[in-house]
Amino acid sequence: MQVRELMTERVISVGQDEPVTAAARLLKRHNIGALPVCDSSGRLRGLVTDRDIVLRCVAMGEDPQTTRTGEIMSRGILTAEPDDSVDRAVRVMAQDQVRRLPVLDNGRLVGMVSLCDMARNRDCDMEAAEALTEISANIKRR
Repeated sequence: MQVRELMTERVISVGQDEPVTAAARLLKRHNIGALPVCDSSGRLRGLVTDRDIVLRCVAMGEDPQTTRTGEIMSRGILTAEPDDSVDRAVRVMAQDQVRRLPVLDNGRLVGMVSLCDMARNRDCDMEAAEALTEISANIKRR
């Protein structure tokens, strides 16, 4: 099975120059925990989570109305491609303890795949469960 068969194609993203408040509003409005951060040409630059907002902005005393999302986002994001196998995606998620991967096609964001997407699919139940177990154990295996 390929990532394209499970990924969510309609991805909500935020611009790297948008204020943190815009990212927070999108997270709340769409009831999601992470947003891909893209530049003006639509290329993925990072990912911002509710945790990033709290720890890198609010807890640091920064103003979320004037702080840019690109300043607090996580960089070096692991990604998948639409033609990657789901097995590969699961291994990456488990190894690096992440619950979701942006899906890129020629550098452009085309989707997101999450453990939840995998868990909903009968063919992936065991892989997703194993990955979630490794992630939840909070132990990095290298």
